[in-house]
Amino acid sequence: MGKKEPSKTIIGKNSFFQGKFYINGELQVEGKFEGVSLHVDHLHIKPTGKIKANIKTNTAVIEGIIIGNLTAKSRIMLLPTARILGNVKTPELIIQKGVVLDGKCSISNDLEHSASDLINKLYEGK
Repeated sequence: MGKKEPSKTIIGKNSFFQGKFYINGELQVEGKFEGVSLHVDHLHIKPTGKIKANIKTNTAVIEGIIIGNLTAKSRIMLLPTARILGNVKTPELIIQKGVVLDGKCSISNDLEHSASDLINKLYEGK
């Protein structure tokens, strides 16, 4: 069997999808997704896109609305029209002027452990 090729999936502007979504590849959201969880390699939420779910991804570019927690292994970029109600966790966070974010931000290369534990250990010299 050959290696599965990553795909590009689009939830169109007037589309609505509900449930659990696991994608090997890129997801572009112009419409609406609601569910418990969304797992995708690369996520791009366009200005008309809306997601109500907890998201795990490698990279994310957000221009639309998220209600839920967002975790990215590599990077999150929040463009001026981004609106997030939830916690954000990533090693690299880029926020442009105009973004609205209500939640806790955790920026660390170690996504498995809390940033506060790391900082406290460094402070104590451990």
